[in-house]
Amino acid sequence: MSKVEIFVQVEEEIPELETVEKVLESAIKKEKLENVNFNLIIVDNPYIHELNKMYRKIDRETDVITFALEDEDTLILPGEERILGDIYISIDKAKQQAEEYGHSLLRELSFLAVHGFYHLLGYDHATPEEEKVMFQKQEEVLDSYGIRRES
Repeated sequence: MSKVEIFVQVEEEIPELETVEKVLESAIKKEKLENVNFNLIIVDNPYIHELNKMYRKIDRETDVITFALEDEDTLILPGEERILGDIYISIDKAKQQAEEYGHSLLRELSFLAVHGFYHLLGYDHATPEEEKVMFQKQEEVLDSYGIRRES
């Protein structure tokens, strides 16, 4: 049984997270994964700025940052639980980007969460080829859940 834990480290209600959790569960099913666990942690801009500065040496806030616990040398045995890692999302940045892109906070949070999920699985977008594969997977998950760019 897979499990997505959501932690909100800001002082506000974010009702969209209920749907975001379901979107992530659909991504897990799409990838035919079993017994995977990971955390989604909602923070503010100052917090994610510090994470970005400390771990990526980039001195500014970002929208999403992931900490994957698996690497390509990890042996995963059938039936064993896989702990993928943590996805941090800045709620401040998500709200700003939703407004800039003209879509809902639900769309932005879902996109960032699914983006982080694929990073935890080892996908990246450093080259055009990698980006095409990763972004296609993301859009398939979001589209299958009815969360499109204009929503």
